[in-house]
Amino acid sequence: MTTVHLPAPWPPTRAAPSDPPVTATPQQLAPRRRTRQILVGSVPVGGDARVTVQTMTTTPTADVDATLQQIAEVTAAGCDIIRVAVPSQDDADVLPRIVERSPIPVIADIHFQPRYVFQAIDAGCAAVRVNPGNIKRFDDKIAEISAAATAAGVPIRIGVNAGSLDPRLLAKYGKATPEALVESALWECSLFEEHGFQSLKIAVKHHDPLTVIDAYRQLAQRCDYPLHLGVTEAGTAMQGSIKSAVAFGILLSEGIGDTIRVSLSTSPVEQVKAGCHILSSLGLRPRKLEIVSCPGCGRLQVDIHRLATQVEAAFDGFPHPLRVAVMGCVVNGPGEAREADIGVSSGNGKGQIFVQGRTVRTVPESRIVEALLEEALKLTQATGAEVPGDVTDSAGAP
Repeated sequence: MTTVHLPAPWPPTRAAPSDPPVTATPQQLAPRRRTRQILVGSVPVGGDARVTVQTMTTTPTADVDATLQQIAEVTAAGCDIIRVAVPSQDDADVLPRIVERSPIPVIADIHFQPRYVFQAIDAGCAAVRVNPGNIKRFDDKIAEISAAATAAGVPIRIGVNAGSLDPRLLAKYGKATPEALVESALWECSLFEEHGFQSLKIAVKHHDPLTVIDAYRQLAQRCDYPLHLGVTEAGTAMQGSIKSAVAFGILLSEGIGDTIRVSLSTSPVEQVKAGCHILSSLGLRPRKLEIVSCPGCGRLQVDIHRLATQVEAAFDGFPHPLRVAVMGCVVNGPGEAREADIGVSSGNGKGQIFVQGRTVRTVPESRIVEALLEEALKLTQATGAEVPGDVTDSAGAP
């Protein structure tokens, strides 16, 4: 087992001389699976690189301005790599303009027509995702694709999806089993390998987390390609986030997975935020702003759900990775609020405000949100705090 080095508490604790030393309990993850590394533009994937977050634009790719606006939004949310759909000639034609202006590497998502693969490579896309199950005569084009991708230094993602599995494998297995997904992916990889092309990344996606977990475990044992984790058609924000967190959490804790996408029926920004939260929960990405709030019980004397929502909205976009605790229980609230950088324990129409474990003031309930923001700003100004850089993940990557 390898110790994950968590980010240092932020802002730095300025303990009084009489205070006991503060120590963090080290978290344990399995060692990262060692894979070959590919470069998606300037972003390394696999090997000793950190786990990256991806998403996909929902705009018509041919609408260049709208697509670039969405790319800017997901980049601000923490996205490392963006994928754009290329279902038509109009979409393929605008790829050079999008690639030129995108702040992060662009992957072209190709279906149906293999000729778009070549256009994406010529456009300067950082990588190309192909779904072998729905591209016409794809296997016949692999020699040409390998040559073009090799010349341009462009990696290929083999993206196998349960919803578009090769009919031959559906007939063999009866449905999209883990074995069927893995066989499809490794078969396609073998065809590329025949032409000396190994700059590959694999994804095998299914809507069922248990199928996803089984399939990726099998892949991890049978190849050393970097793996892109995804639960496809995961669902709405709540259901999809839970499915993805379960599958990703198990796999990443076993050292499996090099890049992730949380597929939700919501905005790409929310997908990126969910992905970043999953990674930070495992110590694989620096902690950002975190709102901690109690679930509520019969002891509450405040509408904690409303208050937590107001605090979350007030701190939206706050640039420093504080932990803000919003508590409403007089039993556990004060203690839990002390554990956060900034906290409040509410009741009897008032809020007791804590900063780094110390009570600093008590305010009326109507001023709790304002007081938390004021204390957060004072704390960050007093410490001159900056958002810390990336921490070392379980593979020792910078």
